[in-house]
Amino acid sequence: MKRLRQWLMGCALIGTLLGTGSALAADAPAAAAKEGSAKGVLLRNDERCTACHDESGFPQLYPIGKTRHGTVADGRTPTCTNCHGETQKHSEGEGNPDITYGNKTEAEVKNAACMDCHKRDAKRSHWEGSTHQARNVACSSCHQLHSATDKVRDKRTQPEVCYKCHKEQRAQANRPSHHPVPEGKMGCSDCHNVHGSAGPKLLKRDSVVETCYTCHMEKRGPFVHNHEPVNDDCTTCHNPHGTTAESMLKVRPPFLCQQCHTPHVPAQASLYGQTPTPNSIGWNGASVTQGRGCLNCHTQIHGSNNPSATNPTPQFLFR
Repeated sequence: MKRLRQWLMGCALIGTLLGTGSALAADAPAAAAKEGSAKGVLLRNDERCTACHDESGFPQLYPIGKTRHGTVADGRTPTCTNCHGETQKHSEGEGNPDITYGNKTEAEVKNAACMDCHKRDAKRSHWEGSTHQARNVACSSCHQLHSATDKVRDKRTQPEVCYKCHKEQRAQANRPSHHPVPEGKMGCSDCHNVHGSAGPKLLKRDSVVETCYTCHMEKRGPFVHNHEPVNDDCTTCHNPHGTTAESMLKVRPPFLCQQCHTPHVPAQASLYGQTPTPNSIGWNGASVTQGRGCLNCHTQIHGSNNPSATNPTPQFLFR
């Protein structure tokens, strides 16, 4: 009986040792895999952060390894502490990181962490004093740093990010006449530099017309007969985000033209020896209004090199 008891105790001890050994053996590959997967995205001094923020508990953080902010081979790549601060108390289990990119940290503090590296970029040289900076817009309000794809950097998804604040422009872009922004062929950044600009409305060029001329070069001129509103500001006649009138005009012609020009066809008819009558073209502006008569003759409205035999000169005619 005594020997039987000793034999059973020996079997239990062996079983315990075998179970412990198998558990350790099972945990070893998992630990090695965890260490190996972390090494691919770990930068210098980041081990303190990833000890808790690992891929099992915080999988949303690790796609940063697929972005430029996670490039191990680049010496300029920031670490966790470059963006979030030293966070000594947080690493000891007390409180939040020094800089969080939610609503708990002021936009100025969050942006300072970004601009510490990005202020050297010429595209961001006008950030200080820009509209977005003055209105406390944070970089993280538009950019997703821990995501493998940043929506604001893709012109197909970029407008949706901008439309979170610019709702009026969303409605305008969905009107019948618009730039191909909803189709994904253009983005807001094709015209605007959201990080600041010397031009108005955060435009990439120094003026509205110079920005438009980057695509519409045929409207640049110079022409023999220049249309002054064209040289001054394209938005005098056009709404670039979209309208219900063709060619993104703010008002349909001839009503758009008559905001500056009064109906003048009867006076022009008298120059050719004709006597205006109630049935002549342009009498009281009625026929011009109904027939959209301005653009029937003035087809080169942005400017023309065509000569004219009349005085005063009727501008922008097609011959």
